[in-house]
Amino acid sequence: MATRTLGTAATTTLTAVPWNAAQTVLLPADLANVQQHILNDLQPLDKSTNTWVSYNGLLMIPRRGQIRLMPGDWIAYDSTGWPIVLSSAAAASASWVHT
Repeated sequence: MATRTLGTAATTTLTAVPWNAAQTVLLPADLANVQQHILNDLQPLDKSTNTWVSYNGLLMIPRRGQIRLMPGDWIAYDSTGWPIVLSSAAAASASWVHT
C-alpha cells in the first residue's frame, strides 16, 4: 500500500472555527453550530448525542474517542458531519487557507 494525497473537490467543502477557550474567540453560537453539525457517520440522523465539543476543550470523535483541543487548533466538519481537527501549526502553514 502506498501513501496517497487527499484533498477536496471544492474550495468551500469544510466549515471551520478556531479554538481558543482562554479568549472569547469561539462564541456560544459557533460552539452550538459545530455541535449540531458533527454527526455519527453510521447514524447521521441520530441527534441524541450531539454534544461533540465543549468549552473544556474536549472534542468527541464519533465512535473513536476524545481529543483535547489546544489554543489555535481549528475544528472543521465536512458535508457528512465528520469532524476534522487541524493543529495550530498545520493551520498556520501555507497549505491551508482559512478566513
